[in-house]
Parts: sequence; C-alpha cells; structure tokens
Amino acid sequence: MLIDHFIEDFSKTFSDLSTSEPWNITNDLKNTIEKMILNLGDDYIIQDNIAIHKSATIENNVTIKKPAIIGENCYIGANAYFREGVYLDQSVKIGPGCEIKNSIICSGTAIAHFNYIGNSIIGRNINFEAGSIAANHYNERANKKISVLYDNKIIETNSDKFGSLVGDNSRVGANAVLSPGTILVKNSIVKRLELVEQVVPE
Repeated sequence: MLIDHFIEDFSKTFSDLSTSEPWNITNDLKNTIEKMILNLGDDYIIQDNIAIHKSATIENNVTIKKPAIIGENCYIGANAYFREGVYLDQSVKIGPGCEIKNSIICSGTAIAHFNYIGNSIIGRNINFEAGSIAANHYNERANKKISVLYDNKIIETNSDKFGSLVGDNSRVGANAVLSPGTILVKNSIVKRLELVEQVVPE
C-alpha cells in the first residue's frame, strides 16, 4: 500500500516512510516529527519540540502539545487542540474547536470546525465539512484491533489505534464519520451524515 498512490509526492516529504504502512507511520509519528524538527530552517520558530512557521496564523486559545510542525501559511482557528504529534504541511486550515491527534495533514487541506482527526494521514486539497470525524478506536468492540480493506483484501494492522488514509482531492461531508481503518482513494466523496465502515466484524 504505497501512500504515494493516495497522496502525491508523499515520499518527497517523508522519504524514510515511503514504503511504511500508514498505521505504522501514525503510531510512530511523534518520533518522526522530532527528527524532522532538527532539520528545519530559521523560517520556523522552534520551542520545546514545537515548530511553527513564521507565516502561520494561530488564533486565541490554541493548545499545541509537543512534538508538532505547523507549516508555511497554515491557519489554526481559536480553541483548536493538537495532541501527541501533529504535522501540518503548507496552507492547511484548521477551523475553530478542532482536535487533531497523531496525524499528518497535507497541503491545501481544510478541516472546517468542530472536527476530530485521530491517528490519520490526510492528503492534499481535501475538505472536511463541519463536525466530520476520522475515528481512531473501536470503543464498542471487545476486540479492538483494527483491520483495513485494500485492493479487495482485508489487512490486519495489529493496532488498536488507527484512523483513516484519505487520498488527495477528497470531500467529507458535515457530520460524516470515517470508522477506524478507513481507506479512501483520491477524489472520494463522503456524503453528509454518512458512516463509512469498510470492514464490518462478523
């Protein structure tokens, strides 16, 4: 499952991760971000393993927990909350009241407001409308291990925390839910209020 098939030039930014499975990337994202921070230029303000590009706009009452990289021309709305390792590429918009955890969000993507994105890799030029969720954990199951459906095959991740891999130019409607382990190809459309559950337990 090459992430470059979903996200253009992903391997240029994350050259060491080009052949890694997405759930392994998100599980180790904190270490990856910490290493990337060491190579950033002086166009970033870096303090306590949080790197914010000088052109980024961050509104009031935003909480950013280390490590994190906030890229060029990003916008983060009031009361957003970043947990446990977040990477934002160029020109990403995170609206008010969003929570982002252990996730990569690629350039030109907008997460509207009051969204949750957990343990996910979100491609370029994607729009999440208000209230849409990329869930990362099966609270309701006794067996919490997450499986994904790819190329008509079920793959066991052996992880109990993984959200979604969303391909470039996709659209996720308001109050839609991407269940843990969702894989969306480029240009996918998820309707408002839709539940995406690609692997249903027996």
